[in-house]
Amino acid sequence: MSKRDYYEVLGVERDSSERDIAKAYRKLAVKFHPDSNPGDEEASQSFKLAAEAYEVLSDQDKRSRYDRFGHAGVDGQSNQFGSAEDIFAAFGEIFGGGSGGMFGDLFGGRGGRRNRRGGDVRADVTLTLEEAARGVNKTLKFERRTNCLTCEGSGSRPGSEVASCQQCGGRGQVLQSAGILRVQTTCPVCRGAGKIIVHPCDDCRGQGQISKPVELDVSIPAGVDDGMRVRLAGEGEASPDGGPNGDCYAFISVRRHKLFHRDGSNLILQLPISYTQAALGAEIEVPTLDGPDKLTIARGTQSGEVFKMRGRGMPNPQGGRTGDLLVQTYIETPKKISPEQEELLRKLAELEKTEVLPERKNFLTRLTEYFAASEQ
Repeated sequence: MSKRDYYEVLGVERDSSERDIAKAYRKLAVKFHPDSNPGDEEASQSFKLAAEAYEVLSDQDKRSRYDRFGHAGVDGQSNQFGSAEDIFAAFGEIFGGGSGGMFGDLFGGRGGRRNRRGGDVRADVTLTLEEAARGVNKTLKFERRTNCLTCEGSGSRPGSEVASCQQCGGRGQVLQSAGILRVQTTCPVCRGAGKIIVHPCDDCRGQGQISKPVELDVSIPAGVDDGMRVRLAGEGEASPDGGPNGDCYAFISVRRHKLFHRDGSNLILQLPISYTQAALGAEIEVPTLDGPDKLTIARGTQSGEVFKMRGRGMPNPQGGRTGDLLVQTYIETPKKISPEQEELLRKLAELEKTEVLPERKNFLTRLTEYFAASEQ
């Protein structure tokens, strides 16, 4: 009897992605799982065949040989699963061996009880724009829960004994019915510990953990922006039952700068210039994060015109190109002028009456046409 095509078994196309194959297998495993079909031999065989198909198609090398030569390409290479227990042994991680497991705690006790991961903690750090641009070392201050030294995290007074939880029989998990499925959940009485503390520890009051202040040095990379966070792996709270520690996340806040406004990796500087500098052009000194630098203002610069100083913005925290400093000019009108300045400006005004600038002439022409049209 010829074997069924593995793609047909899982109900997927031959060009399906690994994710689609895993998704299809999950549906079939739930549908034909022995716990959902007690005594159904046909469902049990379908469950094993789906596992066999997944075992081949989830492996790139085996899948490639299967695509080229069919079953002959993988004969002797794929597992022959004798029971559901064999499948759980082969795919322990998928069926509940970690946070990314496909089934988690479904089907009661197959994957075993997992140690819980410690909680994550948050620490806030405030930077100046200069610190964000260059990177900086900071000392974070926060609190995190750690295992009590007195009771060594057990929560029980030293020298006293703990009692097994009667609700779950010391397993830390209880089974609940969900239609045709049995779902394994954390015991509500012992909260997964499998034991009950009779005489609580005086220091942690039976919690097994206490909160302590922490000072931690962290290196903030150059280019971080407001709202970003830096992950410090394993610097979070301790696990209550021997699992891995949580993480600490340093949330970045960047103070507003007096001169520069940030736009992604670029910095924007609004620079006032005089009428004469705009009209005649000038070389002026402008501030940058690295100190003052020279910028050439072209003759005839208009208010609002932007000059780009390449590479004088913010670095990219992912290692990309450094941003630019965008200098936006605006013409500043003086509120007070000297008699000499006033005399010169009046002479300029007289010249403008006879030698009107092209831009102004164009505007006056359009203004005259507008009024003429409105009178008709």
